[in-house]
Amino acid sequence: MSVLRRIQRNFQITIPPAIRKMLNLKIGDLIEFEVVDDEIKIKPKVVMNKSQSWFWTKDWQEREKEVEKNFREGKIIVSETVEDFIKEIEK
Repeated sequence: MSVLRRIQRNFQITIPPAIRKMLNLKIGDLIEFEVVDDEIKIKPKVVMNKSQSWFWTKDWQEREKEVEKNFREGKIIVSETVEDFIKEIEK
């Protein structure tokens, strides 16, 4: 999608409604500006607590996808107790 916008006073630009909706942008969201060659790229960003950043590492996300695949394929263990679960995984 391509839309023209005019730079207003104080160099403000309004993000078109269709783009705001597509990207689910809300007031107060963060966006990143990056200059690549002669273009400006604008990307929505999210700030998270550093203690939660491990979840979004490439390695962890690949393992999450593997778990989801195993779940879809029925490769799961259902246990009534923690002790039963431990016995099952130690097999």
